[in-house]
Amino acid sequence: MSNKIIAIDGFASTGKSTISKKLAKHLGFFHFDTGQMYRALTFIAINRKAIINDIINEKIIIDIINNSVFSLSKNSSLSLNENKLGDELRSIYISNKVSKISSIKLVREFMIKEQRKLVKNKNAVVEGRDIGSIIFPNAYKKFFMNADPKVRAKRRFDQLRSIDSEVSFDQVLENVLKRDFIDSNREISPLKKTKGSIEIDTSLLNINQVFNLILKYL
Repeated sequence: MSNKIIAIDGFASTGKSTISKKLAKHLGFFHFDTGQMYRALTFIAINRKAIINDIINEKIIIDIINNSVFSLSKNSSLSLNENKLGDELRSIYISNKVSKISSIKLVREFMIKEQRKLVKNKNAVVEGRDIGSIIFPNAYKKFFMNADPKVRAKRRFDQLRSIDSEVSFDQVLENVLKRDFIDSNREISPLKKTKGSIEIDTSLLNINQVFNLILKYL
């Protein structure tokens, strides 16, 4: 029997990561957060000064890509060049740059190959922005998660305060709206609900309610 991919796409802070982890554990599948890959490359790009005032140095980006090897462990931990990726990549500073990096054609072409390779012959719950539309268009099931921007900003704000006590709600809301616009309007692999994808609005639902709803569809 061929492997099964469950694609969970959607806007930032709709609960994709929490739901994906919970669902993967319940099903005994791998959990694969593709957003962490883009955050990791963004972190390196910032440190290497490949992005300054939203201006991209393409030569440095190419060098970063050529020297990047991602791996997915048996317990679903994602690593870049054998360095495990953690929550330090979720800072507001990286969030403000990640959509810019992820809109670069060379980056997305690299990611498509890497993401398909990482879950080849695996049953996996894969979360991101273009999983059901580009990466795995023939996924076993596709879900698209959405929620009111202010609700999403509040969730993100509550998460960030534990790692950045100086962040403000207005900063987070601005970041959420900016990322929504860039992700939905980029030329390469824009964020969109695809045919056959089941949309779930999480604005008024808690995690268990979303989880049980997805199980009904499965």
